[in-house]
Amino acid sequence: MKNLSKLTLIIAGCAIATGISSCSNPQGNTNTHAKEISSSEDSLQHYVDERIGIYEKVKLSTNLNDLSATDRKILPLLIQAAQIMDELFWKQAYPQRDSLLSTIKDEKTKAFVWINYGPWDRLNGDKPFIAGIGAKPEGATFYPAGMTKEQLEKSDLKNKFNQYSVIQKDSTGKLVEIPYHVLFASELQNASSLLKQAALLTEDAGFKKYLNLRADALTSDDFTASDYAWLDMKTNNLDIIIGPIENYEDKLFNARASYESYVLVKDKVWSKRLAKYVAMLPQLQEGLPVAAKYKKEKPGIDSELNAYDVVYYAGDCNAGSKTIAVNLPNDEIIQQKKGTRRSQLKNAMKAKFDKILVPIAKELIDKDQQQYINFDAFFANVMFHEVAHGLGIKQTVTGKGFVKEALQEQYSWLEEGKADVLGLYMVTGLLKKGELEGDLKTFYTTYMAGILRSVRFGAASAHGKANMQCFNFFKENGAFVRNPNGTYKVDFTKFETAMNKLSSLIITLQGNGDKAAVAKVQKENAVISPELQKDLDKLTQKGIPVDIIFEQGVDVLGVK
Repeated sequence: MKNLSKLTLIIAGCAIATGISSCSNPQGNTNTHAKEISSSEDSLQHYVDERIGIYEKVKLSTNLNDLSATDRKILPLLIQAAQIMDELFWKQAYPQRDSLLSTIKDEKTKAFVWINYGPWDRLNGDKPFIAGIGAKPEGATFYPAGMTKEQLEKSDLKNKFNQYSVIQKDSTGKLVEIPYHVLFASELQNASSLLKQAALLTEDAGFKKYLNLRADALTSDDFTASDYAWLDMKTNNLDIIIGPIENYEDKLFNARASYESYVLVKDKVWSKRLAKYVAMLPQLQEGLPVAAKYKKEKPGIDSELNAYDVVYYAGDCNAGSKTIAVNLPNDEIIQQKKGTRRSQLKNAMKAKFDKILVPIAKELIDKDQQQYINFDAFFANVMFHEVAHGLGIKQTVTGKGFVKEALQEQYSWLEEGKADVLGLYMVTGLLKKGELEGDLKTFYTTYMAGILRSVRFGAASAHGKANMQCFNFFKENGAFVRNPNGTYKVDFTKFETAMNKLSSLIITLQGNGDKAAVAKVQKENAVISPELQKDLDKLTQKGIPVDIIFEQGVDVLGVK
């Protein structure tokens, strides 16, 4: 818990209002500090003072009374394993952390480095906020510094895009591939040992099998068996998502996976409510508003839709915008054969709804439509976003292989956009069939407020780009209007029409596997207009946070 304990101490001296406000100078003399730094550093210090306030601190906890004594013993082991993933992600994102922090005197700047896992502001286009730091490398540490895409593509390496390895240069300058389980052998062995200790304790057979297989997978980079075992779990109270999973950090090829972990406690009541929806995927796939050749695939349905309280975030999922729902595994073959597990992180979701979405709605949603903002609609929109990852198309219709391989670095943002709009498509269809309760107006209006929340994540985020594309497409198609006072009013009929048009556009782009066409769409549509930026700036001026950071760990939970 090395990094998190330091971050808690740094932030402890900051006053909490609507977000983390600026820490006061301990001597009360800002002029003294200003003399120690250059004008460039002074400008960046002012930037940090403003930007650190965009985060709201949230305590991650759950009701432990529903857990057995054994489960309460297992939780600390899972958290320790997750903390190792956090350290590994630092090595992937910014391995010079400790040397950088040793040069920083200002406590707020240190805190901002911890929040961003490096000296680049993840929610503002990866803008550097420390003097002398250049642009963030697109390939992070996955590739040699300065290596171009063309150099790797033209190389004779056999496994150029293996997601569980890095590319380095040997002593002769030749490119070589080093697997994660070799590069991080010591750390992964420690994490594996912790999972095996947890497996010895647990009384749940499915969870025991998964923990043992995942422990072995961490030290071999072969995750297939553990992914299947994870999907087979049905009666577990605890869960841990752990390993190199998402490709967001690799902006060069969207190929290499980053380490992360979530430690989860199942909410059995909410999970039971959600169980029926996965079985409806084939019927919803058939009704997609797109040409027949783009919806021939059969989505896997042998999976679960569950709600959890998340009690620990680590690594990639804790960097930048915090994930509030998970759809895994990412392996397309497993998705087609068996499906995915959709995990809704209910406590984190509720924190974002209360502290961010509701205040945004009060500022930017038409006064007469604010009555339609509610948590159940927000929960459903996010939930069906994750379910919708299972809809659409995985293999291109043009012979270019999997969509992910064809689109490379353009894949993630478009896939998130697909899930956004197809999630809304699912909500609409289920409401019409009477399979979902509620007023369509609440889902559409809450979705609109959700777009305004997510576009604040910025252009460096796949989710931010996806929401910017949706906003601009819906605006172009009259799905909402901007009132003279700067609030937004949904046209419910045109909203549905725009939803279907955008669904068709995205699935077609994916099915064609045309990376150049997707890049053109991103350049033209995944941008924030000056008018929208002006409206978003009002939110900052009002002190409405952009995202949340966590107070978390065994001490917060009260387990040892």
